[in-house]
Amino acid sequence: MGILEAVLLTIITAATPLLLAAIGELVTERSGVLNLGVEGMMIIGAIAGFAFAQMTGNPYLGTLAGAILGALFSLFFGFLVLTLVTNQYATGLALTILGLGLSGLWGEAYIGVPGIKLQPVAIPLLSEIPFFGPLFFKQDILFYISIGLVCAVSYFLFRTNAGLKLRAVGDNHHSAHALGVNVIAVRYMAVMFGGACAGLAGAHLSLVYTPQWVENMSAGRGWIALALVVFASWRPYRVLSGAYLFGAVGIAQLHAQALGIGIPSQFLSALPYIATVVVLVLISRNRRLTLINTPATLGKGFVPDR
Repeated sequence: MGILEAVLLTIITAATPLLLAAIGELVTERSGVLNLGVEGMMIIGAIAGFAFAQMTGNPYLGTLAGAILGALFSLFFGFLVLTLVTNQYATGLALTILGLGLSGLWGEAYIGVPGIKLQPVAIPLLSEIPFFGPLFFKQDILFYISIGLVCAVSYFLFRTNAGLKLRAVGDNHHSAHALGVNVIAVRYMAVMFGGACAGLAGAHLSLVYTPQWVENMSAGRGWIALALVVFASWRPYRVLSGAYLFGAVGIAQLHAQALGIGIPSQFLSALPYIATVVVLVLISRNRRLTLINTPATLGKGFVPDR
């Protein structure tokens, strides 16, 4: 039981940044905007979180800084694709490259500096439950935020008028505009929410997962988060299960190496990304399911009638 508990704890830690980034991107894509810059926003959130935690000595302020920098970075993306109506695919890729470059520049002074870890928050009484207590009720604040966001996003999208408007914008922005919905404003808010979530995911990497700054420490997790949204068919609770599934795949390679299993380490390191490709291929075969759930205007620009 002790070994199982340790494995599950590492899976939760590995899955949390994927869940945070994916749930933010889900809202962004539901509004009809495809942001391929999740990787760039995550790494910006990672360096912002680490740097502000070092400057203030408070990892919670570092976490907040990660979310704010991620949102501001996404606001720049929103200005380009929503106001200037640039190509969303090319702009998102450029955002990732920019984020990786800026984070390397800003983080040069923090290489090798000991990090300040975001400590677990124990919920009284519940954290004392054998086995389940440490797993679910003695985690860092970002774990609780990630679970809360899944519930909140699901309720928002399918139980509120604002969520209905956002989904309407994603399905048919021209009809939504004709009905008086401010399409650009809705998309700006969705993009900034996605950026804030990606920034939180990055802060988790540098303050919880590995409390230190390492260049390119996002290591492709932003791309996995993008794949998770498709894997989940744009449904919040499916994102939750998918994040933990991919987190388990990522952790499996570490435990396999520790146990000395005779599989090349390079293959094990590539396993999460191989799993991502396999899942996307399997999903793409069911074209009907994909078309039903995909926001109809995803990746398409919108210019209001003047």
